[in-house]
Amino acid sequence: MNMRIPRSAAAVLVAAGFACAASAQETTLRLVSAFAENGIYVQHMLPWIQKFNAEGKGVLQINFIGGPKAIPPFEAGNAVKTGVVDMALSTGAFYTNVMPEADFLKLTEIPVAEQRRNGAFDAINKVWNEKGNTQYLARMVENQPFHIYTNKKVDKPDLTGQKIRITPVYRDFFQALNANVITTPPGEVYTALERGVVDGYGWPIGGIFDLNWQEKTKYRIDPGFYDAEVSLTMNLPAYKKLSDAQRNYLQKQLLVLEAQNTFWAQYTTDEIARQAKAGIETIKFDGATGKAFRAKAYEVAWASAMKQSPEVAARFKPLFSK
Repeated sequence: MNMRIPRSAAAVLVAAGFACAASAQETTLRLVSAFAENGIYVQHMLPWIQKFNAEGKGVLQINFIGGPKAIPPFEAGNAVKTGVVDMALSTGAFYTNVMPEADFLKLTEIPVAEQRRNGAFDAINKVWNEKGNTQYLARMVENQPFHIYTNKKVDKPDLTGQKIRITPVYRDFFQALNANVITTPPGEVYTALERGVVDGYGWPIGGIFDLNWQEKTKYRIDPGFYDAEVSLTMNLPAYKKLSDAQRNYLQKQLLVLEAQNTFWAQYTTDEIARQAKAGIETIKFDGATGKAFRAKAYEVAWASAMKQSPEVAARFKPLFSK
């Protein structure tokens, strides 16, 4: 009898030890979004986080802290770099203050799966690691071209006299079209349109209904240009601290997220119809004019990239282009 008590106690202690070890192995990553929580990007991501946490118990979890109310959009990149948060859902245009090269991601013309195969992801991470203290994890938005939305009708690719809200994504292109450019956070655009502070804005084909901008928008200019890049990034030291099992699990789930990118092509089609129904008219540059308009967008952007960071731009261009 005396022998059974210690053995029972030992069994309990061993079991408790295993439980503690399992608990200690689980890591929780703090994630912030540069986009509004009710917007399409976050709403598309939330089911993935639920799946991630359900399947990652005892290994890896994600704690979604929130959107711009937690950290302003243009500060999310630096928050990842400095480790204030572990991860961010953002776009390169929002953290050019951390590294100008982040803006080059809009110029990809090939699917994200091919970017992983042809070395583009490795090339991106070489720069992100060295300059941003950041790991580029996954791109969760594709097939989302940018457009010019305006309340002043035009009949040619010329924005002379128009005040257009921009981010770094299209600053150089819009200036090449003779626009007067103004930078504001997305949350201020509605009021700027309402008060006539701006005549229009650049934005992807999707998402304007999330911000109610359709109420203050008369025209969309076609064709679109570039490809909206919304990605997950991670603080590099936090990424390196993960165990092999945690890193493998993270990579597995990131590929699951990217596999869902087929959603965006249909979403684009639906948004075009939705905008038309809301009364947004299409100004379409056809034929040679449309081709020249789109070609100019890339020509201006790559010229700017070469000026900003010639070595990186030269490395990226053949990996990003068709």
